[in-house]
Amino acid sequence: MHRFQASAKLIDSQRHGAGCELFLVEGDSAAGAVAAVRDARTQAVLPLQGKPLNAWRASPARVAAYPLYPQLAGALGLPSATPGADLDPAALRFERLLLLLDPDADGVHIGALMLLYLQRFAPALLAQQRVWMVRAPAAGLRVAARDSGEIEDVWADTPEQARALREHAAAQAERWLVLRDWGFRGLASLPPEVLRATCVDPATRRADAVTPAQLRAVTDVFGGAG
Repeated sequence: MHRFQASAKLIDSQRHGAGCELFLVEGDSAAGAVAAVRDARTQAVLPLQGKPLNAWRASPARVAAYPLYPQLAGALGLPSATPGADLDPAALRFERLLLLLDPDADGVHIGALMLLYLQRFAPALLAQQRVWMVRAPAAGLRVAARDSGEIEDVWADTPEQARALREHAAAQAERWLVLRDWGFRGLASLPPEVLRATCVDPATRRADAVTPAQLRAVTDVFGGAG
């Protein structure tokens, strides 16, 4: 994957600093989809290609030589790919790093590997809650209440949740009319308005800062993996 990652291009924002954000996504198609619905003034996009190197146990020299990590460091304004604990997040090019990955097993693994890298080499970003996980939907329903006509979009994060959501809608058919039934295969398959609302727009997206509990779970499960 080295040569593919080496060709990845940052889709930069017009401004940098406070209020600005960098999205890390899987592949060029996802990057193009996010770039099409972002706020180009304050939001940038960097594609990654395939699963990154596990930086938790790799040597700093190997991490620094792996294309993704210098690219990410350069985009953020880190002094190097392995800056350690002394960096000043307030001086960086973006206030937040958002991990926007596909809602599948590969996306979960990639997100964990990125958190391992950040926990080891840029822990201040995590400590200051500057790293966020975005929950891209795996599926969704647009439903209308039969009595009032009120329309609501309901999202599922996993295939299991999607099945449960559809079963619930079917069981409540006398109350709810299903107007749309979405099934998504990666970010690029989301309609632009759905991608913007659920993943990109700060006012409506489903995203939270990474917590210490999440970091502990990631290091427990993935920290020893190769």
